[in-house]
Amino acid sequence: MSDPAPGTVLCFGEVLWDCLPEGRFPGGAPINVAYHLVRLGLRALPVTALGGDELGDELLGRLRELGLETDFVSQLPDKPTGTVQVRLEGGIPRYQIAGGVAWDWIEIPPALLKLAPQSSALVFGSLAQRDQHNRLALEVLRDRCEGALQVFDVNLRAPFDSAGLVGTLASGADLIKLNDEELTRLMGLSSDSEPIETSARRFAEKTDCARICVTAGARGAGLLIDGAWFWAEALPIKVRDTVGAGDAFLAALLYGLLASELEPPSILQRACRLAEFVAASDGATPSYTPVEIAGWQATSPASPRS
Repeated sequence: MSDPAPGTVLCFGEVLWDCLPEGRFPGGAPINVAYHLVRLGLRALPVTALGGDELGDELLGRLRELGLETDFVSQLPDKPTGTVQVRLEGGIPRYQIAGGVAWDWIEIPPALLKLAPQSSALVFGSLAQRDQHNRLALEVLRDRCEGALQVFDVNLRAPFDSAGLVGTLASGADLIKLNDEELTRLMGLSSDSEPIETSARRFAEKTDCARICVTAGARGAGLLIDGAWFWAEALPIKVRDTVGAGDAFLAALLYGLLASELEPPSILQRACRLAEFVAASDGATPSYTPVEIAGWQATSPASPRS
């Protein structure tokens, strides 16, 4: 493997088949983030595991077709490939996640440990930490990525949704991304009992993280960054399914922070536009180029909102 180019991002976590009514799609939040980062022009490397079965062989091929490097996608002969049955209710996904699968046993090879200190960001989520093996593997990788932006993508999926685990993973994170429902739950609130900004600021204090991003579906998204709060309104779209929309949002946000000269308001707006494009498409990894995303080239400033 060649030395990483500036902007290389490591994406640690689950890889699986999203089994939707429209068909089977490559998925898993870290894989989706990596895909969109590559589409946007950064180098992103998935760190995950597939089974040594037909589903694993097929998915490995699909990842390569999507333009992803698979050096750190291991295949485990004694484990099945991950699957998720996705049921849509009004365009909103409900998940049934298979347990005891390959991505519960992610490997950290020596080549990855050598590359890690040169990476610019490490993305990880809560779902892939449902078992002890991956918690230890991620701890090793986080230690080796000491100079990278540590990005925690909260991804609560019952029954793998321990608030205690979220607190552990948030420790040392430089950026935490979550949705409004997750924020409400983690702060022990009832729905809409306080403004999102207020909750985000309190969550930042609770986690000692200065960058908190909150997505709120059809309402929009907010970004707390170094004490300043920005809000971008969502645009109306015809939703196909929202699977992977939050992952696309995170990829665009990271691209903006790592590789663009835009200010946070414009970064936030562009992230919303990409998420909307994905929500209006089938699956989490539709084909596109950035110039095809409405509002990607020119955005008006997002406004402060309380």
